Amino acid sequence: MCIKQLLGAATMIAAIGWLPASQAATEMLDQVVAIVDDDVIMASELRERLASVTEAMAARGGEMPPEDTMIRDTLDRLILESIQVQMGYRVGVRISDQQLNSAMERIAGQNRMTLEQFRQALEAEGQSYNRMRENVRKELIIQRVQGGNVNQRVQITDQEVDNFLTTEEGLKYTQPEYRMMQALLAVSPDESAEEVASKEAYVDRLLARIQAGEGYDVVLSSASRYPFSGGDLGWRPAEDLPSMFKDIAPTLKQGETGKVRSASGFHLVYMGNLRGGTEIVAQTQASHILIKPSEIMTDNQAEELITDIRRRAVEGEDFADLARQYSEDIGSAQEGGSLGWTMKGQMVPEFDNMMDATAVGEISEPFRSQFGYHIIKVEGRRDQDVTDTARRSKAMEYLHSRKYQEELDAWLRKIRDEAFVDIK
Repeated sequence: MCIKQLLGAATMIAAIGWLPASQAATEMLDQVVAIVDDDVIMASELRERLASVTEAMAARGGEMPPEDTMIRDTLDRLILESIQVQMGYRVGVRISDQQLNSAMERIAGQNRMTLEQFRQALEAEGQSYNRMRENVRKELIIQRVQGGNVNQRVQITDQEVDNFLTTEEGLKYTQPEYRMMQALLAVSPDESAEEVASKEAYVDRLLARIQAGEGYDVVLSSASRYPFSGGDLGWRPAEDLPSMFKDIAPTLKQGETGKVRSASGFHLVYMGNLRGGTEIVAQTQASHILIKPSEIMTDNQAEELITDIRRRAVEGEDFADLARQYSEDIGSAQEGGSLGWTMKGQMVPEFDNMMDATAVGEISEPFRSQFGYHIIKVEGRRDQDVTDTARRSKAMEYLHSRKYQEELDAWLRKIRDEAFVDIK
């Protein structure tokens, strides 16, 4: 019996009464449709995936491919998934319940629900929450297997980045993007010079209030003398901005407002957000010492030790020497605890917050993070222009993504060719 016939057989047999429905389901749903190395793919798995794919395509409103094509393509995806999951298990890839719970919470959050609300929504739709958990676990394993096997195949050289940045595609991809709002006080051609001057003076007064600290929305909502029109322009690259805003956009920082005169009238332009362009970031130069609780050191003992190390440092012992002797952060201990220049977001929140609260030249109080107990010595602060670094990083990500997909496709073909697959 072919796969297409097998998928429909259980439903057909139950419908015409050759077998009781429960017996038909037992006998037909458990039919093997493919053997993949040490695993098997069942008709029930294929049927379930086909239903999911069909539902997704219908929601997008796309044209359905022929049934045979859908069955073949869906089975091919299940075969590839099976190969990758087996590879993951063979090399010891495991997803802990904590990691799985975090992934499920992210999915629930993307749907603007708590995890419990998400569970209830799934069950209300007749779906199994536990089955979805296992599907997510499988997907996480596949992601790790792909990353481990494909990333090592992707190499991006500095020359490739340089070349990309000089192309039209590269220039367009790395150009600044702006999230702007604008409010227009219209001026008609037949208005007198006095009326135009009055309108401009009114716009100037509103602008002065905004620049003095009042909110852009608050000021405009209180403007009653003249009607304003406009709104959010959304994210736009520089080349897609309306021509009257192209000159002012690069001059505004996030949260700033400026005035533009156009043929239509006077615009109050607010820079809601921006990415790319000139990027100045606050950086902190710091060193730290980490003590980790362990089987031979209790939490209290670790806290007592870090407190004593801080006392010794404050009393004049060299912080770098103490870090080399005591710190359990392998990456920085031999460098005297030095972390170099870092910016907010590179460290865990507890570390960032304590680093921000510690003055230059001072040593923080001991504090706890997920890694253990720390003390931080802040050695300097600066505002750093990272514009070129950010552009190159964005170009690197783009090139890596493009090459990754090419290498992934080639790798998937390779493992498919090398696997033992017997389609029934």
